[in-house]
Amino acid sequence: MVASGNVSWVTEFLLVGLTNQPELQIPLFFVFLIMYIVTVFGNLCLIILIALNSHLHTPMYFFLFNLSFTDLCYSTVFTPKMLMNFILSKNVISYMGCLTQLYFFCFFVISECYVLTSMAYDRYVAICNPLLYNIIMSPKLCLNLMLGSYMMAFSGAMAHTGCMLRLTFCDENTINHYFCDILPVMQLSCTSTYVNEIVVFIVVGINIIVPSITIFISYGFILSSIFHINSAEGRSKAFSTCSSHIIAVSLFFGSGAFMYLKPSSSSSMGQGKTSSVFYTNVVPMMNPLIYSLRNKDVKIALRKTLSKWKF
Repeated sequence: MVASGNVSWVTEFLLVGLTNQPELQIPLFFVFLIMYIVTVFGNLCLIILIALNSHLHTPMYFFLFNLSFTDLCYSTVFTPKMLMNFILSKNVISYMGCLTQLYFFCFFVISECYVLTSMAYDRYVAICNPLLYNIIMSPKLCLNLMLGSYMMAFSGAMAHTGCMLRLTFCDENTINHYFCDILPVMQLSCTSTYVNEIVVFIVVGINIIVPSITIFISYGFILSSIFHINSAEGRSKAFSTCSSHIIAVSLFFGSGAFMYLKPSSSSSMGQGKTSSVFYTNVVPMMNPLIYSLRNKDVKIALRKTLSKWKF
């Protein structure tokens, strides 16, 4: 801390972590290390497979490529620091390091919202307008959807980080979380956070409500089309795909809404940390399994790629 008169200005923060119970530190370290390894391995495999196999260069796999890239990046933003917290007695992060982590976390988590939305729209067109699929889902539209996703992420992350820069942090510097999330950091401010809370409610509200409504409207049309499929096997396969997607989307958006779309004092940070585990650790690990590793095209691509690398 830097002293100025009778006030000490915070230059670094202490991260409490997921739990303060010593007997749980090592077991949790290995649990989250395994989850992170699975997340990195699964998403890297998808990125490599999609890049190397030309028959996967379609709109669906273009979005999956971006989803895997986003999952890989945003889990890497905080998981290494989280793992360090389990084995270090004192986990310190600098003020600028904390804001940098917050910025990139916001950027990639908002990107994920809109990538999931683009994927839902892609499935809507594929099931409801199959004859026009190649015309509607043109390379230009796919690229514009992803550029729009990243622009929304950039503007949202800048809004959150910019508002955080206007706050003053005095004596208290212990963050009751395992990474520099918006609400736990905001609670340490010794100046008014009213504007920040308004911005959080508006920005998070837009980035959760708009994509989730779009996704569920898309799936409403998809389910309507499925009911008109004559084949029982076709209906079962389509239902299976939709249910997996909706479960992952519900986990991601539901945990995010629980964390942010309420006044920061209405629940403990312990509940917030538990909720955030779902969208920061569980969802990135599940996405490769839900969206691709159960997919026939990906299995074929994996076999072809492995056969090329045999000596």
